[in-house]
Amino acid sequence: MDRIPSFSKNHDELKTGLHRCGTAHGVTTWDLRFKKPNGGDYLSNPAMHTIEHLLATVLRNSAHKEDIIYFGPMGCRTGFYLLTVNLNEEELIPLLKESFKLALEFDEVPGNKREECGNYLEHDLDGAKTECKKYLELLL
Repeated sequence: MDRIPSFSKNHDELKTGLHRCGTAHGVTTWDLRFKKPNGGDYLSNPAMHTIEHLLATVLRNSAHKEDIIYFGPMGCRTGFYLLTVNLNEEELIPLLKESFKLALEFDEVPGNKREECGNYLEHDLDGAKTECKKYLELLL
C-alpha cells in the first residue's frame, strides 16, 4: 500500500503551531499541533475530548460555519485536524484566534449529556482551557 502523506513527514522535525497539510477534492487539511511529536508531553484524553467539543461547537457556529468540514483529535494526542473549504491561512488564523477565545468562555462542556456523547463522563474543562490558552499563545 502507498504510504499516506502524514506518515511521510518526519515527526521529529514537526513543531507546535498551525500547519497546512494539503488540499484534496477542494478540502484543505490543517494540523493544529498543540504538542511536539514524540516529546513526552501529550494531551490527556479528557482534555482532548473537551477541546473537541468546544472547538467543534464554536467553529460550526462561526461566520465560516459553511467552510468547516471537520474538527477532531489526532490519535497521537499531540493536536487536532481541521478540514475546511474556501479558507486560506490569512482567513483561518483570525477565525482560530476568535474561536479559541470563545472556547475559553465556556462554563460547561457543550454536548456533555449522556444522550449527546458516547463518553460523556470523560471530560476536563479546566484542562481543556489550559491547553487552549497555550495554543492561543502560539497563534498570537
